[in-house]
Amino acid sequence: MTSKETKRKPDSGKQNEACGGYSLILHNDDVHNFDYVIEALVDICDHDYEQAIQCTLITHHKGSCDIRKGKFETLKQMKDALQQRELNSTIDILT
Repeated sequence: MTSKETKRKPDSGKQNEACGGYSLILHNDDVHNFDYVIEALVDICDHDYEQAIQCTLITHHKGSCDIRKGKFETLKQMKDALQQRELNSTIDILT
């Protein structure tokens, strides 16, 4: 995986309010293999297999990927679970 950052356009304000206004971002670490990250996204973030593959590839090529939008409390639990698996993630406020 690489260390470049993903540039994504934020959703409209109404969509931000509906999803909770926060985004969970997975960051590349050059340590874990694809299967490990895919499994974590399926287990923790409730991604289907194809979605997990896409997020893993984006993270690898762009350096980070928005893996989930929602309320802070929900994303914090996912972030903590990802960190328990030694995966780097942050929570950003959608603007």
